[in-house]
Formats: sequence, structure tokens, C-alpha cells
Amino acid sequence: MNTMLATAQESIRRAARELGYDDAAIETFLKPANEISFTIKTGEASYPAYRVQHNNKLGPFKGGVRFHPGVNIDEVRALATLMSLKTAAVGLPLGGGKGGVVVDPRELSSAEVEAIARDYSRQLAPHIGSDKDVPAPDVNTGGQIMDWMVDELEKVKGKPDKGAFTGKTLGNGGSEGRIAATGFGAVVVLKEYLKAAGLADKELTVAIQGFGNAGYYFAKGLHEQCPKLKIVAISNSKHTWVREAGIDPTRIKTGSQSPRPEELEDADGAELLPSEAIISVKADILALAALEDSVNDGNVGKVTAKHIIELANGPVTEGAEKTLLAKKVSIIPDIVANAGGVIVSYLEWQQNLKDEHWTEAKVHQTMSDMLVKAARAMLERAAERKISLKQSAFEIALQRLLG
Repeated sequence: MNTMLATAQESIRRAARELGYDDAAIETFLKPANEISFTIKTGEASYPAYRVQHNNKLGPFKGGVRFHPGVNIDEVRALATLMSLKTAAVGLPLGGGKGGVVVDPRELSSAEVEAIARDYSRQLAPHIGSDKDVPAPDVNTGGQIMDWMVDELEKVKGKPDKGAFTGKTLGNGGSEGRIAATGFGAVVVLKEYLKAAGLADKELTVAIQGFGNAGYYFAKGLHEQCPKLKIVAISNSKHTWVREAGIDPTRIKTGSQSPRPEELEDADGAELLPSEAIISVKADILALAALEDSVNDGNVGKVTAKHIIELANGPVTEGAEKTLLAKKVSIIPDIVANAGGVIVSYLEWQQNLKDEHWTEAKVHQTMSDMLVKAARAMLERAAERKISLKQSAFEIALQRLLG
């Protein structure tokens, strides 16, 4: 069992026991409803593929599909389980699922990636659809891949079903605001946390691990909406950039819509450190927007931040969480902090079912309203019961799933 799956399951057991559920009910919940393993073949190459459908008590299974050489069944199980908690924690009428293909798409041609995407959808056709299971983009997948998948599904089923996949391109039923949703949503949740903690008017510094889609839009949202917060460090898989005077994510040398750290003008005046140094950078807030298990028993002692927000899925291991909580470090959990993406996926699904197309302003406002409600419920329960934010969020989700 991988670390993320073990961490997720232990967090669920702990929260469910606090709610009075017995071990039999907990173990039944932990077991996925369906696990589908198969092989995709293109030419002479073969790629293991998975779809785990964890829980659909609240609605159709929902969760991304990642194309990555590190994909394995335990990882997919963990992510599917966390998605069940995430949709429940923010009040969506959806369940939890996840999928993946063991492949590095960067080593393949566009035609080869398309063939993999279409075969993935074709083999899963009996199990997915707008009323069954609604996949979405994840690591190394995006709108074009979702377009190929929905097109293939419609061919197999012989009827339109745009709502079977979300994260599609705008011209093919996608939603406005989808690309920025996870990062901007995390800003909404962080602002609610800072209000509750009495820190909304304080000048605080921020370090951001991971500067992909979620990390960039989180940084952009902070810059635009939170003038008291100063980004002093960012990192990717190669380097950490530290600039005490602050890093402005909107000053871009290349004009890119999704810039790499080195494309920011402020990167030229920053101190360049190894990638892993971001964990120990002196900052009040550490945003984890990279990979699972980023903060673990091996590096948790280097964390200097007093506030952590999880933009990645499962970025803090169970052991590291216990260490941080003992040091009075607050952790805003992933199942609320990064739920902006799945909320906008839900809104895309709703638009597809109703044959509507909403403005970006309407999408962002609806997403924000849902996240504010979820964040406040989590914060209030944590304060009342004197428990961690993660424990609070998991209890809220489990009451909806097990009640």
C-alpha cells in the first residue's frame, strides 16, 4: 500500500470513529465499489490502465484521468477515495473516482497519445457516462484529450453525451473558468481561513511549491486579491526561486499564459536554490501545489511555515501531519483547499446536461460561493470541537457519506 493511500484511509478511520461508526462500517466504506484494470495497446506498445470507482452514494463517480509513468493501482485507489471525500466535503451531488494510464505522453507523438486516449474511453464505455461516471483531466491530460475521449465514447454508444467528461475545450462543451479553478479556488479558501484566524489584515509571506497550473493561478489570485500577502518563493521540479522583495506572477517576460518560474521577470533577481529547498524557505504560509507526500518524515523538521495549504492531493503524510500539528502548524486540507477544480467540473457537467454555457463571471461566483460555505463549515466545526481542519473536513464529508 502506498503512503498516500495509507494516509487517506487512516484519516478516514480516525474521523469515522470520532463520529461513532464501527470498524465494519468503516471498512465497507473504504472498499471501492469497482476497480477496472485493463491494457491499452497501440502498435507494438502496451500500457496498463485503471479506473477506480470508489463511492457513488451522492451521485455519479467523478475524478480525473492521469497519464504518468508512475501511475499504479494503489495511487488510483487513494485518489478515488479522496475524491469521494472532496465532493462530499463541498456539498456536490457527485461521488469519487479516479483513473490513470502508465505512460509518459511527453515521449509520444500526438497521434500516439490520441490513440491511447481513445482506447481508454472505448474500453471503459460500459462503465462511464454522464449518469454513471464522469472523468476529467489530471496530470498530463487536458482539454484535447478529454475531447478525444468524449468523441470516442459517443461513437461507441451511438449518441451524444457531452456530460460524460468534463475539462473539455470551450468549443466542445467545456466551461469558462476551468483552467484557473483550482488555484483561484484555493485563494478563496485561504482568505476564509485568514479571516477566521484573525490574520486577514496582517502582512504575511508565502512560499509556493509547484508552479504548474494550480500553483500559477494560486499565485496570480494572491497577487490580485490579497495585497497583504507577499510571495517570496516559488519552486518547480528543478529549482527554488527566493526573492524577499516579492515575486510578481503577472510580470512575465515571454507573454506566456501559463509561465514557468524562469519566465517571470522577478526570477532574474531571485536567489536560485535546489527544488527541495522550498520546504525550508522562511515564510508564514507554505502552499503545496506539487505532488503527494511532499512533506514527509524525512523533511518535516525543515518546515518553517505556521500555515500550510494543500493544493496538491495528499501532499502531507500522516506522520508529518502529526509532527506539524504538535508544533501548532495549521494545515488547510486538500479536500476543501483544492476543490475549485471539481466544483467547476460539476458546473460544466450541469451546463452540458442543460445545454447551457455560462459566463466566466457566473462560474467563478458560483464556485466561490460553494467554497466559502464549505470552508466556513470546516472552520466553525474545527473551532467548536477543537480539532484539526482536516479532521473537521473529513467528519463533515463522512456524515454525508455514511449518514
